[in-house]
Amino acid sequence: MLHSFSALPTTLYSAAQVRALDLRLIAAGTPGFALMQRAADAAWRAVRQRWPDAGRLSVLAGSGNNAGDGYLLAALAQRSGWAVQVWAVGEPQQLHGDAALALAEAQAAEVRILPWSGSAELRGVLVDALLGTGLSGPVRAPYAAVIERINAAGLPVLALDIPSGLCADTGQVLGVAVQATLTLTFIGLKIGLLTGEGPTSVGELLFDDLQADAVLVGQSPWSALRLDRPNLPVLPPRRPTTHKGQCGHVLVVGGDQGLGGAALLAAESALRAGAGLVSLATRAEHVLAALARRPEIMSVGVASASALRPLVERASVLVVGPGLGQAAWGRSLLSLAAGCPVPQVWDADALNLLAQGVVTLPEGCVLTPHPAEAARLLGLTTAQVQADRPAMARALAARFRAVVVLKGAGTLVASPQGDLALCDHGHPAMASAGLGDVLAGLLAALLGQGLSGYAAACLGVWLHACAGERLAVQGRGLLASELPPVIRQLLEDHSPCLS
Repeated sequence: MLHSFSALPTTLYSAAQVRALDLRLIAAGTPGFALMQRAADAAWRAVRQRWPDAGRLSVLAGSGNNAGDGYLLAALAQRSGWAVQVWAVGEPQQLHGDAALALAEAQAAEVRILPWSGSAELRGVLVDALLGTGLSGPVRAPYAAVIERINAAGLPVLALDIPSGLCADTGQVLGVAVQATLTLTFIGLKIGLLTGEGPTSVGELLFDDLQADAVLVGQSPWSALRLDRPNLPVLPPRRPTTHKGQCGHVLVVGGDQGLGGAALLAAESALRAGAGLVSLATRAEHVLAALARRPEIMSVGVASASALRPLVERASVLVVGPGLGQAAWGRSLLSLAAGCPVPQVWDADALNLLAQGVVTLPEGCVLTPHPAEAARLLGLTTAQVQADRPAMARALAARFRAVVVLKGAGTLVASPQGDLALCDHGHPAMASAGLGDVLAGLLAALLGQGLSGYAAACLGVWLHACAGERLAVQGRGLLASELPPVIRQLLEDHSPCLS
């Protein structure tokens, strides 16, 4: 069955886990060549659905099983009257097993198979059947040059299983990667398709399970969970007697001179997401503006940690970091917060000060770093973090014994116990100041309403990303302050206040 993007499965796999699953299916009685034929059938359906009038197909084939899928697809298109040519980048005589059988099928269909050359003419729909998921290092010649030709051709591209050059486990581009129009992936959804550079390379993503036995698939190991409505945590309905004191008291600590907006955004987000009480501890000069904008927030000017102490003692959840700064004022407030035994969300400059060793992280925290902040926390470069986002999210969670939200394309949520979730929602229009502050306040509100750190992070990340998607239909210019009302609507749809 060919699935649309909205029907992607929720379990995510590494390349090794998918290969192991493939072997289990074969051992259970499904021949490998039958799986290859099903993959080609699914690819041919996808081509006809997406480009019904193209009439031409150029298959770029490597020397592994990915090439076998391409050869069988070429045979199907040839027999349907399309003009088909296969450019063999790998030596066809090196194919063995099921891939060799696929080559023979293409030859029997009289598909035109030509050796790759720099003067090869690419026409119609291009099919990437070059490298598959087995790639472990940088793309080498001649494949790098072929991928560059594909990307420069200006033609529609179908990638089989994964765009060649993209790491299935990390979403890292290994030197160069095919920029597909459409990617059809098989049996198990690879995590690298959805994070890092994966979303850029994949284009539209389709999935086909190749009629795999559901029980066998369900018993197989997987790496991460893709966040979707059926597996999201749910806030319980409120009783008729519920009062504000039972819904969490969120205290936002931040807003140094000139940075008051960040803390206010976090506070407003917490209020819109259902926190019963929200306080804001900020510089005194920001209080009048905060009261004018949102009088429901109890805004207090604090000049020192001693002034913050009574506010901390009344709070049930803290948000520390939005607009905090790294000067003496912010450092003193963070030091006090670090000794407070309540759930906390640390963001922005709280993370930068943590990376400098200024404070020790208390237990029960949620950290929300973007890649550069994650790099500082781990003592690495941003490029190193982006090269393996799943591993870095888990490393941060283990090092700090905290729930970690590693932001970016394909945001990841990791727990200290090794759990990993991925959010494949969001939009480039969300690359705008203040959206992280809104996320921090949202997470705190969910913590205050009784969710665990990991559950709050999973639900909050999903709500935040979906709100951004909904607003981004208008394109660039998305304001962070526009998100909280939409998050409120999405939260009500997902977890109604009344049963």
